[in-house]
Amino acid sequence: MAINQAMEQYAKACNEDVKKLVRDMSVIPAPSHHEEKRVTFVKDWMEKNGAEGVYVDDALNVIWPYHVTDDNDLVVFMAHTDLVFPDTEPLPFREEDGKYFCPGVGDDTARLAVLLTAAKYFVQNKLQPKTGILFVANSCEEGLGNLKGSRKIIDTFGSRVKELITVDGNLSGIVAHAVGSHRYRVTVRTEGGHSYGAFGNRNAIRCLASMIDTLYSVKVPQNGSSKTTYNVGAISGGTSVNTIAQEAQMLYEYRSDDKDCLDKMKVMFEKVVDAYRATGIDVEVELLGERPCNGDMDPVAFAALKDRAAASIRSIVGVEPSFHSGSTDANYPLSKGIPAICIGGCNSVGAHTREEFLYVDSLYTGTRYLLDFMSNYFEL
Repeated sequence: MAINQAMEQYAKACNEDVKKLVRDMSVIPAPSHHEEKRVTFVKDWMEKNGAEGVYVDDALNVIWPYHVTDDNDLVVFMAHTDLVFPDTEPLPFREEDGKYFCPGVGDDTARLAVLLTAAKYFVQNKLQPKTGILFVANSCEEGLGNLKGSRKIIDTFGSRVKELITVDGNLSGIVAHAVGSHRYRVTVRTEGGHSYGAFGNRNAIRCLASMIDTLYSVKVPQNGSSKTTYNVGAISGGTSVNTIAQEAQMLYEYRSDDKDCLDKMKVMFEKVVDAYRATGIDVEVELLGERPCNGDMDPVAFAALKDRAAASIRSIVGVEPSFHSGSTDANYPLSKGIPAICIGGCNSVGAHTREEFLYVDSLYTGTRYLLDFMSNYFEL
């Protein structure tokens, strides 16, 4: 399909509306697992703009069903409400030189706004979808949210979901290959003691540092063109300068776009932990997050989904699409064999920093792009 004159007119007419939606939503705090304020705003917006049957599930997904019956096939369009930032007070927003500045303004606030705006067109014009449609503002995509929202949608609707499209990137990119990851909190405990009186006792910080050094000496596995990485993202521990630390912690993750390599990293990590435990050190490992890699799926159906997205990028954005691996809400459906991709909805810079900004003009292109792409799923 292709964008038609009515869609073009709609994109122009609602351009100021989508900007306002971004401004209004950007200041609403939404840390992972605590998206309630933004959930309330989004649900209210949906209902004011023609949505019927909107509900919030127990994962804090806002679900807008359209032509959904008890058993028909479904296509899911989603963008996440949560932000990587822990703020619980209104976020700072400013506009300058054609840019919106706000933590999380692009990832994923503006993309959610564009998705909602495009969905509004199809619903208000009472267009008939080829399958049931779920428009979802989902929770917990970021960090330790562990894809809770995406998992809930797939676990709830199961094999009825034939495709899932998440809007969470810049306009030229398509993520079609899942980067899996395992994330841990590792706590090391020793006897500790006074730095002078108990000198010679094991220091938990020193033991943890040694473990980190061991983990960083690992040569990552390779399978063809696969990419595997690891990282210690935070460390903490100790009591004072004159105390031999009894406890120290780190946050550790490894990632790979290849399932076999991810499994090998798990084996390596567990062997390192076991080796330190064998010396008498107390090592506690807590799994904080697990994102899966691609599973087996129908290659023809998956290729058709990617081709539709690529065609819209060429037509509307005017560039050749770039396909790449990523860790997104598409990971979980991909692991279950459901064709899923992550596409863009605008252009922004500085994701996961407080200096993040959005190119305001890209909202218009993003609206046209989603209208064009989503038109494939309706009888026009």
